[in-house]
Amino acid sequence: MTFKSTLLAAALAALPSTASAHMVIEDAVARVTHAGAQSAAVYISLRNHSDEDDRLFRVEGDVAERIEIHTHMQDDAGVMRMMELEDGIAIPSGEGHLLRPGGDHIMLLGLSQPLEQGDTFELLLFFDVWLPETITVTVDNAAVEALTGGNGAHGGDAEHSGHSDG
Repeated sequence: MTFKSTLLAAALAALPSTASAHMVIEDAVARVTHAGAQSAAVYISLRNHSDEDDRLFRVEGDVAERIEIHTHMQDDAGVMRMMELEDGIAIPSGEGHLLRPGGDHIMLLGLSQPLEQGDTFELLLFFDVWLPETITVTVDNAAVEALTGGNGAHGGDAEHSGHSDG
């Protein structure tokens, strides 16, 4: 090994190798949308296997004009409303976080085209600690239904502040 390659290897060893080595991201799914739908939701499972707390703070992709991290909150009238989590989602060391219907999710706003059963698309997830991670999302109604226990899109009557996730 030359001095340069030894130095490069040492520098690379000091960095997190990839997000997937420490942040396990699984089960990325979305529901089929109808032809006129302008929005959709993505659901994933995150698991932080590192010794450091982390946070998902941004998501990018070309499937929609805007991509936001959202949650559902019950308002004073008892209506579930969707709202952006501007600070993202904390994932403490050794813990997991499930983004699922009726809870936290990734919102696709201004879809570039309808999502059809079996389609796939990529999203780039950004974390505070680990490197950005590209995931492949599969459009699969059955997989989304499995997350809800058969209770539908968002577990009831959720208000989406002007957008629908198909």
